[in-house]
Amino acid sequence: MSFQTSTKHTVASLRTNRDKHKYAMLRIETLDEAAAAEAAGVELLSIPPAMMMDQRFRKLCPTAFVFPGDHWWNIGGPDEFLKWAMPLVAHGADAVYCGGSLQSIKLLAEHGVPACGHVGLVPPKWTWTGGAKAVGKTLDGAKRIWDQCRELEDAGAFAAEIEVVPDAIAAAIAERTSLFLLSMGGGASGNAQYLFSDDVLGQNRGRIPRHAKVYADFASEFDRLQNMRVGAMRAFANDVHGGEFPSSPHLVTAEADVIAEFREWLGNDN
Repeated sequence: MSFQTSTKHTVASLRTNRDKHKYAMLRIETLDEAAAAEAAGVELLSIPPAMMMDQRFRKLCPTAFVFPGDHWWNIGGPDEFLKWAMPLVAHGADAVYCGGSLQSIKLLAEHGVPACGHVGLVPPKWTWTGGAKAVGKTLDGAKRIWDQCRELEDAGAFAAEIEVVPDAIAAAIAERTSLFLLSMGGGASGNAQYLFSDDVLGQNRGRIPRHAKVYADFASEFDRLQNMRVGAMRAFANDVHGGEFPSSPHLVTAEADVIAEFREWLGNDN
């Protein structure tokens, strides 16, 4: 279904359309990626906080619903989260990621800042769930994810990333939660499907997560460009070493009489 819009996405519009439209979401890292995502119709973006503070960003992405996010340990506790979030909202953030405490989410909500939590596989906290593997495959694990969603709701979060959770478990939760669910490996029932641009663009050289899909091969293109870069720089160095650069096309010239007079002046000056 086509859902192109020139209207700014909001929390209200996401909630209204959550059962009518599947949203696309990417984590982007550069302004070039931001411009491409907007042009491609990717509605939701996770971005580094510094990008939100760059006045060029909103000019490139006028309609995207934007979640700046950073590791909770770079921010701190509830008061620090609020101080971190306010300038981002002032610069056009639509919501913020909050991987910190429920108290942090509650304080953000009390100040009108839409907050997004994180359930399932949470990489910075995966020591609690057994490492880099799916969460929710046991009854106790599935119950815990549901409990976390309820806790996020009670704290005032409007959304949650649900990561690497069995599709059927995520679907059962989606039927019952008021949270706008961002599925990263959580199956088709999420209100948005969330991937990293590095995976979508094929920029990663290591293992690609099973839940990701690669749509381009930037890594090979980067290799090609790097080989071109080395070749061009080697040719430049060889030209310099061999006295072939600079040559006539690259030189600034002066009239012969000016040069002669200047040389005469230099000789007299000595």
